Amino acid sequence: MLEVHHLLAPLVALVAWTIIMMFVAVYKIQRGIKGADLSGLRKAARARDLDGHVDGRILYARENYEHLVEQPTLFYAIVLALALMGATHPFNVGLAWAYVLLRIGHSVVQTMGRRRGFFFVTSTLALLLLVIHAGMELAHHL
Repeated sequence: MLEVHHLLAPLVALVAWTIIMMFVAVYKIQRGIKGADLSGLRKAARARDLDGHVDGRILYARENYEHLVEQPTLFYAIVLALALMGATHPFNVGLAWAYVLLRIGHSVVQTMGRRRGFFFVTSTLALLLLVIHAGMELAHHL
């Protein structure tokens, strides 16, 4: 059995990637609003309020950042549960890294405005396998 930090490393990596994507989103929005007509927006508008006021392509990174704070919260929970159960089997570590790499691929593809279904579906399958394995681990100890 591997040590817990082997299972937590992908979790830390995905948090770091999420922060990187937050900065990418801010950068793209700042570049994209230069010269845009924002007269219809309220003074304290949020990035999502830019829909319809700027070229939609500059918002792809923001949308991806939002995606990185949605489904991956389930990933964080299940990885922490596996770590607490001591389920640091290489299978779980590999699935966790697969999930992270697929989410990074999803980010890259979405930010470029391309179809990202493959990355979404396969990362979700990796997450599902982690959940099933955690359920089996839990059932084994009950």
